[in-house]
Amino acid sequence: MIAKILNWMPIVVIVILFNACISGDETTESVVEQPKNPGYLRLPLSDSIETFDPSLIYTDAQIELVEQLFLGLTDFDPHTYTIIPELAIDWQVSQDGLVYIYQLRQDVQWTQGKPVTAHDIVWAIRRNITNSPYAFTLYPLKNAQAISQHEITSLSSLGVRAIDDYTIEFTLEQAAGYFPALTSLWTYAPLPRTVIEQYGDKWINLSNLQTNGSYQLTLFQPDSLLILKKNPNYYEVDKVQIAEVHYHILPESSLAFAMYKANKLDIIGGQAYLSMSQSVMTSVKYNKNLRAEQYSVPNFCTEWYGFNVQRPPMDNLLVRKAIIAAIDKRNLMDVVLEAKHLPAMTFTQPYGVEPVEKTGIVFDPIHARNWLAKAGYPQGKNFPPLFLVHNKSKKHAATAKAIKKMLKHHLNIDVEVRSLELERYIKILTADTPHIFRMNWCAMPDADHWLYEVFHPDKGINWIAWDNREFAKLVTKARQISDLTGRAELYQRAEKILTETEAVIVPLYFETTPFLVKSWVQNWNDKPFGGQHIRNWSLE
Repeated sequence: MIAKILNWMPIVVIVILFNACISGDETTESVVEQPKNPGYLRLPLSDSIETFDPSLIYTDAQIELVEQLFLGLTDFDPHTYTIIPELAIDWQVSQDGLVYIYQLRQDVQWTQGKPVTAHDIVWAIRRNITNSPYAFTLYPLKNAQAISQHEITSLSSLGVRAIDDYTIEFTLEQAAGYFPALTSLWTYAPLPRTVIEQYGDKWINLSNLQTNGSYQLTLFQPDSLLILKKNPNYYEVDKVQIAEVHYHILPESSLAFAMYKANKLDIIGGQAYLSMSQSVMTSVKYNKNLRAEQYSVPNFCTEWYGFNVQRPPMDNLLVRKAIIAAIDKRNLMDVVLEAKHLPAMTFTQPYGVEPVEKTGIVFDPIHARNWLAKAGYPQGKNFPPLFLVHNKSKKHAATAKAIKKMLKHHLNIDVEVRSLELERYIKILTADTPHIFRMNWCAMPDADHWLYEVFHPDKGINWIAWDNREFAKLVTKARQISDLTGRAELYQRAEKILTETEAVIVPLYFETTPFLVKSWVQNWNDKPFGGQHIRNWSLE
């Protein structure tokens, strides 16, 4: 569910192209000598800001701003990606997993000084279930889907209530061990009811806006500049080291890159801070000063190939294993894509499920040939026609071409590669899934949003037409329990079935995103979803 709202659509995820193959001499071009920083942080934004309403935001730029302006119930630790308290200080779950009770901080205020209470959350959730395009993120709550679809009209029947000013209770339709991760989303965040009721849609105007986060908006020039200043009412205001943040709305990465080199921006890269184009990456590659300021960080996207396991010869386990073992992922990264992505052995990223040692099938041409021979195709003889299909992209084409060569070289099998426009590609996946197809999946680190949502045979997307009841049982049980260790063990077993025992997909690589960060920005780290924790950063 969460993956759907992060505007990271699995098929059309836009990724950075690293495969620059332009030759050239290394330069020592230095950035313009100016004062290191003017005492405030300068960041680019990739989109114009149409709203600050947490229930309506959808672009990376809007998500970035809402993170600075509003508090959620929970959040993700930017280093470990475990769930941590934010507005909530603690929570308990009933033995049957159906009821969660959150205790809230009592020192959080709206910028006008009024306390933030559980009643603000209840009102916000009731508003969102009927008004937000992301109402589906609330569907785990009792009666939420029925209310959203107008089958029930009483908002009081929604599974949320304030026990007192600082205690809120959620009642779920069914047990959901991932629920604390879900409450990090803005659809569960409190809203300033009195202001919204007074001003309606104009509550987001600068003169009316009431927020409760570490920063508050002080200047808004549409399509140009936003200035945030430290919120004096923030409960940990003394820990916020950067007093002011300037966001520059810029139309393209080349302009952001020029400003960065001129010391007019402190960071570029990622989803919100203008992803770096191929030409920018090439400039960085041949400039040692810029390379010293370059970082590559995980972005919680997995590039993978799927097998249609109902279509011969992909219905043969030994054939699938042979193909996986014949793909040299490290060579694909270093030579073909020239990227700093991380070769993947599993589908779920390590932050979602720490894999059991040696999970997955490694590159091993000898084993690959043996498996293919046992499948009835020694040295590739009499192997039937095989089709590999991807949506159009230079990077996807380069990947498919490289894998085609690997399979011919190691297994002596021929693969016909087809590149389709996106609309047609989507239709093919839903109507006539090919032998092998290209896919990308991005989501929060909780494994439920990876294994259950994608591969559950009945409830998941399941492009691979796979029906494994043991896998289904494991991921269903894992989503229903709240014990973190127990969930992890179940997901580890499910991951092993997916990528090794049944070998129904080829995890190619975990994507990384490039950044350029000035040396004077301290304690910086990228949080690939949900906006950055600027409150934890500092300037030298």
